[in-house]
Amino acid sequence: MAGKEVRPARVVVGIDGSDGSRAALEWAAAEAVRRDAPLRIVHALGMPLIVSAHGGAARFEPTPEIHGQATGVLGEAEAHVRELRPTVATEAVTAMEEAPLAVIRQSHPHDLIVVGTRGMGTFKSVFVGSVSVRVAAHAPCPVVVVPSRKGRPATTSMDRIVVGVDGSETARRALGLAYDLAAESGAELVVVHSWEVPYPYDPVAMTAAGYQPQEELFERQSEELVAGLLAEVVDERREDLDVEVSVVRTQNSPVSAILEAAEGADAVVVGSRGRGTVRGLLLGSVSQGVLHRSRIPVVVLPRHADEDE
Repeated sequence: MAGKEVRPARVVVGIDGSDGSRAALEWAAAEAVRRDAPLRIVHALGMPLIVSAHGGAARFEPTPEIHGQATGVLGEAEAHVRELRPTVATEAVTAMEEAPLAVIRQSHPHDLIVVGTRGMGTFKSVFVGSVSVRVAAHAPCPVVVVPSRKGRPATTSMDRIVVGVDGSETARRALGLAYDLAAESGAELVVVHSWEVPYPYDPVAMTAAGYQPQEELFERQSEELVAGLLAEVVDERREDLDVEVSVVRTQNSPVSAILEAAEGADAVVVGSRGRGTVRGLLLGSVSQGVLHRSRIPVVVLPRHADEDE
C-alpha cells in the first residue's frame, strides 16, 4: 500500500485588512523565509449559517460586493508580501467561516499560525482580540500572536527567544518548542523560572530565630528543575543542534518574570496551561497575562498541539 503523502509545513496567517493583521502578515512573511515554507493567507468572511429543517445547515453566500472586497484584501496582502519578501510563495484563501474557525481549519499540526492582537472580528476583549485567544487555545499547532505598532510588528527577527517554565508537562513542551525555534533561527534561548515565597510571619524575625531563608531552598529547587527540563529537551533532539542557552531564576510572579526577561528579546514562548490554580476560560492565567502585556510576538503552544507526535 502506498504511503500517505505528507504535505509540507506552512505558515498560516489570518488577515482582515486592519493594522493588526498587517503586522501579523509581515511577521509571518519573515518566518516563512526562515522556514523556507509557503505562506497561506486566510481572509474569513464569517458568513451567517442558514439552518433548514430538511437540508441541514449551510453558509449564506457572499454578495458580489463582499466577494470583491475579500479579493481586494487578499490581493493587497499578497502584493505586500511580494514587496517585502519576494522569495516567499503565497496562497490566498477566502473562507466562509468565522475567523477563528477559518484559520484553524486551514492549518495542520506541523504548521505555524500567525494572528494579530486586534482585528479579524467585531467582538474584542479588553486587551487581546477574542480571535487571538480562541485560536491560541484551540489550534492544532503553535500560534504566534503579533502586537501591532502603527501597523508594524515590533520586530520580525528571531535572535533572542524567551520561554517560561514551571516544571509542568506543558512547560516541558513549551521549552521544546522554544529550543526548536532557537535552533531554526540561530537564536539565543533564555529560560525563565520564577517563584513567590509566602511569608505568614515576619521573615527577619524568622531568620533571627534560626529558620533557614526560604530563598536559598527555592533557588536550589529552581536550579534542579531547570537543569532537568533542559536535559530532557536536549536528549530528545539531534546531537548536532547547537543552541546558546541562558537561565534566569528570580523571585517574582511568573508573568512579571517572563516580561522582564523579554525586554529586548524578539519573541516569548508560553504553554497554554501550567501549574497555576487560576485559569481563564480558554488559556491559563500566565499565558493570558503574557499575551495581554507583551510588546513583542508571543508564541503559544496549545495544550493539545503536538501531543500525538
